[in-house]
Amino acid sequence: MASVLWRNVESIVIRVPLGGVLIACRDSGRPVAPHPLSEVPVLLVHGMGGDGHTWDRFADRLIRSGRRVIIPDLRGHGRSAHTNSYRFDEFGADLLRLCEHLELSTVDLVGHSLGGYAVSCVALERPALVRRLVIEEQPLPIRSGDERPPLTRRFPSLPELWHATTSLIRHPRAVLAFDRAMTRTALEQFRKPNPEWWERISDITAPTLFLRGGPGGMVDPEKLELFRATVPDCTVGVFTSGHSIHRDRYREFVTTVLPFLGH
Repeated sequence: MASVLWRNVESIVIRVPLGGVLIACRDSGRPVAPHPLSEVPVLLVHGMGGDGHTWDRFADRLIRSGRRVIIPDLRGHGRSAHTNSYRFDEFGADLLRLCEHLELSTVDLVGHSLGGYAVSCVALERPALVRRLVIEEQPLPIRSGDERPPLTRRFPSLPELWHATTSLIRHPRAVLAFDRAMTRTALEQFRKPNPEWWERISDITAPTLFLRGGPGGMVDPEKLELFRATVPDCTVGVFTSGHSIHRDRYREFVTTVLPFLGH
């Protein structure tokens, strides 16, 4: 356990064994500023290839408003352990174990990309735990009968190229800590139908906000419409940015997400 500064707020870094995997997270602890939702932590989950520091700016905003914020590094990322298995549902299981370890009875979940899939799994497995669910640019799984996407990749946008370059300079630890062994597994899972996930999403009871980027995003609009129609209480927000809305359209992201979380 270590104490670090989270901009102007002190946080605790812990590494806990969850299902045999050491998962690192930062916890801002009990809020100092009063807020009606002070007892409801916000769990912020990053996407593949990054780490929890992608949320620092938004976390600082939440903490200053009176919320407790918890930011894990997913397995194979940041300060968390590398493993022999990177099934998408295991990322969600790690988060659920973390909530149980921290004895959380209610939580708001915000997840980007792979983190979005992970928080959706938590909302499926433990609906009563989740008060609000925010999913940002989660590539939606393939349904049974869908054509598998080709093994091609779109060219990154200029902001993404700039971000990748500056991330290596500013946050070399995150880039170097990422276990690239999961890349092949992730690609295989992205191309494999996941009918069980689609069959279960109607069980999500938390009000849900799904954020989709523009042409540079990774969300299929047709699948998103099916998601919106299936989840009982779902709102969709569309942005002009690419895959990382909270990074490239931060002010718009905050304006959309904070009211949904009760700010």
